[in-house]
Amino acid sequence: MSTFPADISRRIWEAKYRLDAPGAREASIEESWRRIARALAAVEPQDPALWEERFYGVLEGFRFLPGGRIQAGAGSPHKVTLFNCFVMGPIEDSVPGIFRALEESAVTMQQGGGIGCDFSTLRPAGTPARGSGQIASGPVSFMAIWDAMCATILSTGSRRGAMMATLRCDHPDIEAFVAAKRDRAALRRFNLSVLVSDAFMAAVRSDADWPLVFPARALDGGGEVVEREWSGEAGPVPCRIVRTVRARELWGRIVRAAYDCAEPGVLFIDRINAQNNLGYCERISATNPCGEVPLPPYGACDLGSLNLTCFVTRPFTTDAGLDLKALAGTAAIAVRLLDDVIEASRFPLPAQEAAARRSRRIGLGITGLADALVMLGAVYGSDRSLELAAEAMRAVRDAAYRASVELAREKGAFPAFDTDRYLAAPFVRALPADIRDGIAASGVRNSHLLAIAPTGTISLLAGNVSSGLEPVFAADQSRAVAGEPEPLKLVDRAAALWRRRRRQGPPLPPAYVTAADLPVLAHLKMQAALQPYVDGAISKTINAPEDCPFEAFASIYDLAYDMGLKGCTAFRPNPVTGAVLSAGAAAPEATHCCTPDREAD
Repeated sequence: MSTFPADISRRIWEAKYRLDAPGAREASIEESWRRIARALAAVEPQDPALWEERFYGVLEGFRFLPGGRIQAGAGSPHKVTLFNCFVMGPIEDSVPGIFRALEESAVTMQQGGGIGCDFSTLRPAGTPARGSGQIASGPVSFMAIWDAMCATILSTGSRRGAMMATLRCDHPDIEAFVAAKRDRAALRRFNLSVLVSDAFMAAVRSDADWPLVFPARALDGGGEVVEREWSGEAGPVPCRIVRTVRARELWGRIVRAAYDCAEPGVLFIDRINAQNNLGYCERISATNPCGEVPLPPYGACDLGSLNLTCFVTRPFTTDAGLDLKALAGTAAIAVRLLDDVIEASRFPLPAQEAAARRSRRIGLGITGLADALVMLGAVYGSDRSLELAAEAMRAVRDAAYRASVELAREKGAFPAFDTDRYLAAPFVRALPADIRDGIAASGVRNSHLLAIAPTGTISLLAGNVSSGLEPVFAADQSRAVAGEPEPLKLVDRAAALWRRRRRQGPPLPPAYVTAADLPVLAHLKMQAALQPYVDGAISKTINAPEDCPFEAFASIYDLAYDMGLKGCTAFRPNPVTGAVLSAGAAAPEATHCCTPDREAD
C-alpha cells in the first residue's frame, strides 16, 4: 500500500476513487494513477505509451488532480461520464417540454454528472397560457420536481451530483426565487443564483424602477411591451411588462436572503457573456453547480487542478519560492490530459457530446493556494500574497494557452473556432503576443482552458490541502466522512508540514491565518487578483462573521461588481444553514452551496 500524505487521503481514495470491480481491485494509489493515465493516453493517435508515462508523471505525488469523475471513472468498466457537471438545454415552456428536460437531467445525474438549469424560460406563476387558458404554477414550483428527482437518483446509490438553478433578475417570479431557501426543507439539493444584468445594477444605483417581464408571445392580455434578450432566444424578443418594482428594493431582497440563508448567489451575466471567448456564437445563462464554469446549453465541465503546495521550494524559509517553470510544465501536460478526456468519456446525452466536441472547453485551475502562501511566508490577502497568486495563475494561463496552440497544430482547432472573431475576444486580446500569433497561425485546440473550482474532496485526497483559492478554514478540525463511524480529525496540510519540521517553537508558522481571521476585503481581493488570468470563472465563498452588520455584508456584492468579478457567493453562519464547518468539531450535514466540498465529487 502506498504512503499517503495523510490518513484522510487513504480513506478518501478507498471510499471514492479506488477501482474495486470484480477481478480489478486496486491495491494502491499508484495503480489508480496508472489506470487513469493509460485510459486517457489510449485515445492518443501517436505514442500512447509516451503520453501514458507523462500523464502518470503529473498525477504522481498529487501534483495534478483531475476532477473526481475522471479519477473514479477513467479506465473503469462502469458506464459513467468523466465530466463533473453539465449545463442542461433550454426548458421548453410546456408540460411536455418541462418533463423532457427533467428526463434529460435525470439521465445526466444518474450517470454521475451535476447539472445547471436556467428556469427563466418558464412562465411566471398565476399567468394564463396563450390559447389554453391554463394558469402557470411558475418556475419555483417546477424546481421542486427537480429537487425530488435528485433525491430519488441519490437514493439509488449514484455518486453525489449537485444542481444549480438560475433565474433572470427581470423574471416576474424573481422574488419567490430569492426567498425559496427561507423554507429549511425547500430545494435543499439546489444552489441558487440570480442572473444579474448591467442594466439592473445601473437601476439599483440610480434607485430606478425595474420592469419584470416575460416574452409576450407566451402571455395573454395586453400591456406595455419592451425588447429584451431572453434565455433560450437567439436575440432580443418582445417582452410584456408584467409588473414593476423598485430596483434597489429587489436588490435588498437578494442580499438580505443571502445574509439570512447563504443564498442566492449572483452571476453578473452580461459580464460573463461580454468576456466569453465564444461570445460570437453562443449565449450563456447558467453555470455548473459551483459557478466556476459558465456554459452554453448542454456544455460540460472538464476539470482539473494543479496542487500549488507541490511547487513550493524551500518552504517555511526566508528564501522559499514557487517553481513556476515546473508549474508551467505540469500545466501543459494537464491540458493535453483534459483534452483527451473529451475523447475518452461517455456522454449521457448526444447533445452534450456535440457541445463538448464543438468547443473542447476544459477547466484547468489551482488548489492549495492558501497553504502554498503559508509555506511562502505570505499572509493571505496581503499585497505580496496577491502578487504571488497572480504570478502563479499567469504562468498557468500562458502555459495552458501555449499547450493548446501546440495541440491545434497537431490535432486541429476546436470546430467552432473563427480566427478573427476569437482573437477579438477581450480575454484573448490580453494574451501575450506570441500566443496570439500562434492562435492566428494555427488556431487553438480548446475554446476555454481555465477555471478555479472548489476541489474539496480531491484536496482531501491530496492530504487536506486548502481548497481551491479559499483561505485555510482551520489548522485542526473534525470532519464526518461517509463510511466512517466517527468524525475524523484532520490537520491542514501546511500546518502538518510545519509541525513535522519544527518539533519545537510556535505551533503554527507566522503567516498562518484562517478564514475567520480575514476581513471580507481579503477574500474579494484574492478573487479579483486571479480573475484576469481565468477565461472561465472562479468558485469562491466570501466568508463573513455571524455578527457582520447587514450593511457591511451588502457591500460585498457591490464591491464584487465594481472589482470586475463574474459572480459572488457570500456566507455568514445563520439559523437556516448553520456554520460551514466547525473547527475542532464535526462538520454539519452539507445542506447548502457553501460547504468546502460542494463540487460534485
